[in-house]
Amino acid sequence: MTTQYSPINFAQKYALFQEQWTPKVVAEMNDYQFKIARLEGDFVWHSHADTDETFIVLEGELRIDFRDGAVMIGPGEMYVVKKGVEHKPCAAREVKLLLIEPRGVINTGDETNERTAVNDVWI
Repeated sequence: MTTQYSPINFAQKYALFQEQWTPKVVAEMNDYQFKIARLEGDFVWHSHADTDETFIVLEGELRIDFRDGAVMIGPGEMYVVKKGVEHKPCAAREVKLLLIEPRGVINTGDETNERTAVNDVWI
């Protein structure tokens, strides 16, 4: 029996969905998930009490607001939001990004609302 080795192609994965703010899992490494998402507009203020969250921008520009400032992330850049830090991602135009976070992390943090995405959706 031959094992198939295939890379994950982000362009092919992004072609499978159009919805915003709904991260899709493309891979796992130990207990961490790699999720791709399309973002546009403002998200909600939230934090993750138990984990850091890594944002890697593949296309577009993402601003992450904090209560005391903001950071801009462009294509090929990343930023790690430390656990417990309240933040709000914002994108003037569509951003395609890769999130790295532990399995089970809810996108809206400790609060659930209309922006809470179904978790653990593989694409």
